Amino acid sequence: MLCLSGLSVALALALVPGSSEALKEGDCEVCVTFLGKFYQSLKDKDVKFNSADIEKALTASCKDTKGKENRFCYYIGATSDAATKMINEVSKPLSYHVPVEKICEKLKKKDGQICELKYDKQLDLTSVDLKKLKVKDLKKILEEWGESCKGCAEKSDFIRKITELMPKYAPAAANARTDL
Repeated sequence: MLCLSGLSVALALALVPGSSEALKEGDCEVCVTFLGKFYQSLKDKDVKFNSADIEKALTASCKDTKGKENRFCYYIGATSDAATKMINEVSKPLSYHVPVEKICEKLKKKDGQICELKYDKQLDLTSVDLKKLKVKDLKKILEEWGESCKGCAEKSDFIRKITELMPKYAPAAANARTDL
């Protein structure tokens, strides 16, 4: 009798969803954001919500991604160089209109790296002092703009290049800065 009641308690605890399964605030930031934008784009384009069409659209949208979103696409197998193919773990639930948070929870169980991806914090170019940034951060600014600094050897070279290109890529920041 005692064994039977202990078994029923264990079964009840196993069926109750644990707090470790649900996503916490900020978990799977890239996954939730990317899939949310992707789902919205599917609705805007009136794509048929079947698994095959969603896979094609996901592969096509992953070709244009950069940075953390490209890494996410690599993890789910939506890039040409990906080693695994978990793309159906995204396309099938999306075809049933499953919320992206639930899809990301499921992906987290399959591959924990997916939820470790976080976006880099954006620099406010209107107020940041470029002289106080690391060269790595200066290079990242140029990389985000799709530019490079050939022949740059010192920090001042990178700062000069950024201030030259700022009116082109961040005109609001260029107008707000007073040190130019």
